[in-house]
Amino acid sequence: QVQLVETGGGLVQAGGSLRLSCAASGGTFSMYRVGWFRQAPGKEREFLAAISWSDGNTYYASSVKGRITISRDNAKNTVYLQMNSLKPDDTALYYCAANRFRYLPVAATTSYNYWGQGTQVTVSS
Repeated sequence: QVQLVETGGGLVQAGGSLRLSCAASGGTFSMYRVGWFRQAPGKEREFLAAISWSDGNTYYASSVKGRITISRDNAKNTVYLQMNSLKPDDTALYYCAANRFRYLPVAATTSYNYWGQGTQVTVSS
């Protein structure tokens, strides 16, 4: 069974940066796509970015493109989300997710069948 663990969240001031990590275990990930989502209280889960494990192709939500960067470290089985110029409305629980069926829509939560427990990001003003 694939296991995903997010780390790196915390409290940061507006304008600051955070680097989130998603460590994957329990499978071979060469054919997987890994995505980052966030969910704030009272709001739907929002797609942020995704990366294909095999070729490194990246996908970004238009709302955050330019402030975030997704990357991977194959040797560590880890995907990272670098977030810069953080704003108070970036406050949310951040999740990583994985799915080996890369033909499914990249930004849809239903396309992913493995999810981490989430890591909290709080941005103060």
